[in-house]
Amino acid sequence: MEVKREPLGRLHICVSDAHRFGTDAFLLAAFSRYQARDVACDLGTGCGIIPLVMERHMPPRQIYGLDIQPEAIRLLEQTVAENRLTNLTPVLGDLRTLWADAPLEQCTLVTCNPPYKAQGAGMESAGDAARIARHELLCDISDVCGSAARLLRFGGRLCLCNRPERLCDVLCAMRSAGIEPKRLRFVAKHPDTAPWLFLVEGKKGAKPFLQVEPTLAVRQGDGVTPELEAFYRLGTEEEA
Repeated sequence: MEVKREPLGRLHICVSDAHRFGTDAFLLAAFSRYQARDVACDLGTGCGIIPLVMERHMPPRQIYGLDIQPEAIRLLEQTVAENRLTNLTPVLGDLRTLWADAPLEQCTLVTCNPPYKAQGAGMESAGDAARIARHELLCDISDVCGSAARLLRFGGRLCLCNRPERLCDVLCAMRSAGIEPKRLRFVAKHPDTAPWLFLVEGKKGAKPFLQVEPTLAVRQGDGVTPELEAFYRLGTEEEA
């Protein structure tokens, strides 16, 4: 495994050809409205991009990054060691069963950028890591929501993203797990194009009421919109 280091504000993140990251992670981390008092867990963390985006500026007091792939967790362990992070704990394990000393009913925030494609839907990606990340081979959205419900305390929040065609699946899975969808935002490449992503927040034990926020456009002309640029720049040396 060839390890590469990508800059991330005042930090850097270790990645490989199999375990990388995209815009989705920045959008989900910003949408989660994480706070310094949170105890957070990122399910299917990969190289740890979502916890590390949070680390750039006023991070949660404790973050767990869980993934079933040993290579991904080795990358995150290396990132944690090289950046001397003390509040981020990499965990190798299956989100369906969690791990021996998991903080059950203690988390205030769970995040997940889950596989977008249902098993058997469309052509599967080449390579084991890509297939696991993009297709529901080792877990599905019901598994994600069920595990989040076990981790969250009453009133705790689950934030995740997915493709618009999976919206009904996601909302139904959240509600079935006792996590009520409360906030929804669509993401489009341009203001006049159809959304390619949605972000949703649910609260454990909450009453039904869903707020739909204005659509977020990520591109403007040849660049990104000021809102997305702010997500990317948060916690950089220039803002410190």
